[in-house]
Amino acid sequence: MNELPVVVVGAGPIGLAAAAELAGREVPVLVVERGAHAGAAVTQWQHVRLFSRWAELVTPAAARLLEPRGWSHPDPDGYPTGHDWFEHYLRPLADALGERVRLDSEVVGVARRGRDRVVDAGREVEPLTVHVRTADGMEYRLAARAVIDASGTWTSPNPLGGDGLPAIGEHAAAQQISYRVPDLADPAVAARYVDKHVVVAGSGHSALTALAGLAALAAEHPSTRITWLLRRGEAGSVFGGGDADELPARGALGLRARAAVQDGNVRVVNGFRTEAVNHTEDGRMALVPTVGDPITEVDEVVVSTGFRPDLSWLSEIRLGLDSTLQAPVALAPLIDPNMHSCGTVYPHGVKELSHPEPGVFVAGMKSYGRAPTFLAMTGYEQVRSIAAFLAGDHEAAERVELRLPETGVCGGSGLFDVPAEDSAGGCCATPAAVQDLTLSPTPVR
Repeated sequence: MNELPVVVVGAGPIGLAAAAELAGREVPVLVVERGAHAGAAVTQWQHVRLFSRWAELVTPAAARLLEPRGWSHPDPDGYPTGHDWFEHYLRPLADALGERVRLDSEVVGVARRGRDRVVDAGREVEPLTVHVRTADGMEYRLAARAVIDASGTWTSPNPLGGDGLPAIGEHAAAQQISYRVPDLADPAVAARYVDKHVVVAGSGHSALTALAGLAALAAEHPSTRITWLLRRGEAGSVFGGGDADELPARGALGLRARAAVQDGNVRVVNGFRTEAVNHTEDGRMALVPTVGDPITEVDEVVVSTGFRPDLSWLSEIRLGLDSTLQAPVALAPLIDPNMHSCGTVYPHGVKELSHPEPGVFVAGMKSYGRAPTFLAMTGYEQVRSIAAFLAGDHEAAERVELRLPETGVCGGSGLFDVPAEDSAGGCCATPAAVQDLTLSPTPVR
């Protein structure tokens, strides 16, 4: 089956990195992307500036593919926006991969050829089959020696409801709820929030980005009110490590959000788990918690509560997923936010990302399931290891090299009701631990 291609699902940063690694090893590869262009999800948050530098956003394999085409590496110490990342890296990389990237094509199913997930007989000798549907409705199947799912989680945001389910009335209020960081530099978008009561729900870096932007808007338009809903009992280490963060832009973001709260531009409501969204006669909303008083006179809600993997089209594949995080069982203990809020992330690669179904790998943000601790450099290292394995270079596959920048924060457990000072232990005390703050996965950083 080695003559068959490796099919990569998704032409985002991690999917393109996987293709570059495989192409560099002369392994046949085909990337299937449902968007009209590569990096389609990135362009939907193109106004957001990353807190990773260019040095951490370009893989060596991609640079080797790009440089013969006249591409120049952006300033390694610069911090691109999503637009910059797309224009100066992702789009040129997709162009360099050429016909290996197939656009307007959605993978709607993966299986072992001629076998559903129940059948054992002959499973080990059959290739994988990838069911594809194009934008114009045509369907076909690809035979593959392996499948790397790098489709991400962008299209599956978590709802507002505090129990993981949509709040009652959430769908009915869709016109007043956004699940993305608003582009407030766009006057048409800013007008939606000016002089309004805006609620931001969530504690990750996307929530901090939204809060910082909205606080600046409120400073210019004092009638704008901002309420920040946190499910946890207190803000604790949400703001990050500040000047101690080894990713300075990430630390600066936390300091901006902290200042917005301290300046009185943001009202913080702790321990709020939304159960219902009620419309009022004046066209506004009331957010009703499971316990406590509602938040009333709400005009707009920005939901930044994380994302979850869409596993529906992998239903005929034998996946080994952790029951809590929906991440590979060997990876889950390393990234579980219930155990690590300062985020020890040990080196991991093909060994931790393999599943009971041979040749199937979930990489990138989706590999983390519901854990909000992903960085782009983590995904790059994942696909480097997987590509080495598929090329038969097992020594390189096992030689995983990953160190994530420290946040300068140790928050103890990840339990949102437990104040940091009351948390038992703390992952920062683990010998040889690589520390990282729990990150929101919106967007890939």
